[in-house]
Amino acid sequence: MAETVKTGAAAGVHDDANRRDFLFMLAGAAGAVGAGSVAWPFISSMNPAADTLALSSTEVSLAPIQEGQAITVKWRGKATFVRRRTKAEIDEAAKVPLKDLPDPQADSARVKKPEWLIVVGVCTHLGCIPLGTKQGEPRGDYGGWFCPCHGSHYDTSGRIRKGPAPLNLAVPPYAFVTDTTIKIG
Repeated sequence: MAETVKTGAAAGVHDDANRRDFLFMLAGAAGAVGAGSVAWPFISSMNPAADTLALSSTEVSLAPIQEGQAITVKWRGKATFVRRRTKAEIDEAAKVPLKDLPDPQADSARVKKPEWLIVVGVCTHLGCIPLGTKQGEPRGDYGGWFCPCHGSHYDTSGRIRKGPAPLNLAVPPYAFVTDTTIKIG
């Protein structure tokens, strides 16, 4: 059988199809690059401004905080509790059986140094600010914080012990800059 060679109009149709496919792909790629170059500034404008990023972390001096005292600082617009726990509070928080907790979490997993507890002071039930100590007297049944809105009780590790709150008080990202200074955020 002899091989037939396409010449004339049949060969031109095949070349036109290849050229058309190439032009479609080239136009599609150029359109994608164009759309990306238009969208990038718009998406980039949604990033937080420099002044907002500066507020995303805060440094707190721990030196003036006495043993058994807690202070409230503002971090990202939220109350954040910094508490210098006593030896008795540390021991009490460590010995709580995890099976007794609605949101089981060991005390050692919530602190970097046992003496210092740093938690976001927003109740995990409806976002209220729990009450801490008043003139050195702890509030709530477990020596930590008490949310009077719906009766949530937190212990000295910021863990939910009683009430409708489903989760422990959140531990924000923090690091010890020095022995007497922490950076939250």
